[in-house]
Amino acid sequence: MSKIRLALSAFLLLSFAGAALAQSDPTLAATPPMGWNSWNHFAERVNDADVRAAADYMVSSGMKAAGYEYVNIDDTWEGQRDAQGFIHPNSKFPDMKALADYVHSKGLKLGIYSSPGPKTCAGYPGSYGHEQQDADTYAKWGIDYLKYDLCSFIPAVMQKEAPHDRDKQFQLMQAAYEKMHQALVATGRPIVFSLCQYGWDHVWTWGASVGGNLWRTTGDIEDNYNRMSEIGFNQFGLARYAGPGHWNDPDMLEVGNGGMTFDEYKTHMSLWAILAAPLLAGNDLSKMTPETISILTNKEVIAVDQDPLGKQGDRASASGSTEIWTRPLSNGALAAGLFNRDTEPHEITLNLSDVGFSGNPTLRDLWTHQDVTATNGSYTVTVPPHGVVMLKVSQ
Repeated sequence: MSKIRLALSAFLLLSFAGAALAQSDPTLAATPPMGWNSWNHFAERVNDADVRAAADYMVSSGMKAAGYEYVNIDDTWEGQRDAQGFIHPNSKFPDMKALADYVHSKGLKLGIYSSPGPKTCAGYPGSYGHEQQDADTYAKWGIDYLKYDLCSFIPAVMQKEAPHDRDKQFQLMQAAYEKMHQALVATGRPIVFSLCQYGWDHVWTWGASVGGNLWRTTGDIEDNYNRMSEIGFNQFGLARYAGPGHWNDPDMLEVGNGGMTFDEYKTHMSLWAILAAPLLAGNDLSKMTPETISILTNKEVIAVDQDPLGKQGDRASASGSTEIWTRPLSNGALAAGLFNRDTEPHEITLNLSDVGFSGNPTLRDLWTHQDVTATNGSYTVTVPPHGVVMLKVSQ
């Protein structure tokens, strides 16, 4: 393809995206979505009963009261398409409309999963060639959230149609997400659109232009400190791309799945809140310990994640194995996470003048739920291994 034709294609794509953005519901994902997703714990085993139970426990555990809203089915719900091309769920989900009605009866919302490719990651039918049919089906069922995972679109379309043209592959990927966004808009139903393509091609720079309400900035998370911290602490520099209606997504929460310590899970939750990340629990809600519930329902930490100012936080400083991350909050306040990435305890000092405060601001420890006191313009605290002290600073 000539440079002129490539430039024209890019112009048309961006013009189309701009028109689509104007049609988007401005109330969708005004703060980062909160909820639960089936994959991290149930994976391909998830069924109708599991999703109903998740909705039940989201209410009874206090998660709904704390702000969790979406109950999201990940991959492996898909059955076959009928003669007209409409998708039907498989035997694990006998009546998706009835399931949506049940979730809605709890005051919650239901999410679903698909791919722009012919197959999903697990090999089930994707939405390629059936985008409007699938969007219409989701709306008919009462779906409120769609996770759209790139997977087979890469070999089936990007590499097949443009095997040696990376620019063209990029355009094809953008167009695929824009196509589903347009299909969702056409249904008239507000459906949160989650782009899952692992952060390729700096998706944070263009995800909003194709209708994304959130976009994965990383590969998959795992339930261990090394992978969680690698993902979370590598989010520095992305803050300017997030805001109301469009969020960077470093993947789902692993809190409560058993692979990390209590302090490591608090680090996970604190860092995601400072990053204005979607808070999508991925554990078995029916088997939560009091410690897990205390992390997932900490309303003071959640308030940081859901702060209406909508500004993502970023790294303020790093010294050896310690890092300080801050996030501007409403009414001139600030959240500060003092993180110890070492396997030994360390003292960390927050110099208040370094983060824009003078005099004697109020300091609130968001995990102990106690006010603490600065001395001579700074606050020093011993942070446990792989742990965090999370503060709210207000004048």
